[in-house]
Amino acid sequence: MDEELHERVREVVRALPEGSVATYGDVAAAAGAPTPRLVGRILAEDGQDLPWHRVLRADGTPAPHLATEQLARLRAEGVSSEGGRIPLGRFRHRPR
Repeated sequence: MDEELHERVREVVRALPEGSVATYGDVAAAAGAPTPRLVGRILAEDGQDLPWHRVLRADGTPAPHLATEQLARLRAEGVSSEGGRIPLGRFRHRPR
């Protein structure tokens, strides 16, 4: 994998402010990654030190195997869910 791309993905995720979220696609677009799946792979393999919980699937849901922890972390930051889904219109990060 391209080390520069890897670091760009990490930087985009690191820059997500508390109380906001982004989708894997948002992160991929901002970092110039070819696919959102690559973002997921990078976070799974090298994202423990990042605010990984702020990155969601395109429909505003967490990955099923992370849902309980991810939603709890987001709730602690003031991000509320509705039926296990984060309302992206309200909490999605919009870089200025």
